[in-house]
Amino acid sequence: MKLSIGIVGLPNVGKSTLFKALTKNDILIANYPFATIDPNIGIVPVPDERLDKLAEMSKSKKKIPAIVEFYDIAGLVRGASIGEGLGNQFLNHIKETQAIVEVLRCFPSSEIIHVENSVDPLRDLEIINTELALKDLEILEKNFKKIEGEARTGNKEAQKDLEAFQAAKSTLEKGELLTNPQHPYILENVRMKELNLLTAKPQIYLLNGKPEDVPQQLIDKIKSLGADYIIADIAEENSDLSGLIKKSYQILNLISFFTTGEDETRAWTIRQGAKAPEAAGVIHTDFEKKFIRAEVINWQKLLEAGSWSKAKQKGAMRLEGKDYVVNDGDVIEVRHG
Repeated sequence: MKLSIGIVGLPNVGKSTLFKALTKNDILIANYPFATIDPNIGIVPVPDERLDKLAEMSKSKKKIPAIVEFYDIAGLVRGASIGEGLGNQFLNHIKETQAIVEVLRCFPSSEIIHVENSVDPLRDLEIINTELALKDLEILEKNFKKIEGEARTGNKEAQKDLEAFQAAKSTLEKGELLTNPQHPYILENVRMKELNLLTAKPQIYLLNGKPEDVPQQLIDKIKSLGADYIIADIAEENSDLSGLIKKSYQILNLISFFTTGEDETRAWTIRQGAKAPEAAGVIHTDFEKKFIRAEVINWQKLLEAGSWSKAKQKGAMRLEGKDYVVNDGDVIEVRHG
């Protein structure tokens, strides 16, 4: 499973600075180029001390972390949804991402011009979300007539779809996001999911500046949207952005499990609540179909034992079947046919 996040914001708010800070990595590990794939996409390792400790214990030749793909989207401006600035170009990039990071400029600076001629992160938030909502409305309109036609024939599924689409349209016209906790039934609709609507993606707000630059009104607004935020002065050298990746995992309900041995120690990403066969399928698709059982141990217990074989001798290893729900931090060895 690959975690992908789109970085959006107005011009000159720090998007490219964030992108550069995230993708700046001197370590090259087999399988992943830790650099920019093209000018707009960067692969970033998920920082995880558990991986480091397990690799050290196993004396692994390779250490492969879980990864996040960040898409650096061209700066949005008012009217982007109808073609202003680079217009709809940015939407093609973020449509397939799982979450959105909205960068809001909170820092004051007379040297860096603002496209709206003043620093007002609350206004900027409204501009960005309005453009995302307008684009979603356009997509809904394109699908509306077909669903209305199907619903008129008496098709009960189509009637449910139409209800969800009408509710989504009404929500967006009121200036609300589809991620709002009041509207979960909209997001559960299968046809709605297929549209990959931008305002249905979980959001993290990166407030670019120092804590004293961030108005309380902005934080209150973000909380009212049911979204999360981090405050970071991303222009600072070595600013810690690990919190952004951790929050991305949290909002998407993702966890990591591990495999470890002499050849490699590796972190794998799965959704919270996934069962053992699904986790096995992340390692290799055949493993899910041919899953028999899994040997499982918590990463800390494995480190305490000192090795896989010692953990077995101490009886710390568990054999789990198809119904086992994988926990964050499990170390797993899959037995398959």
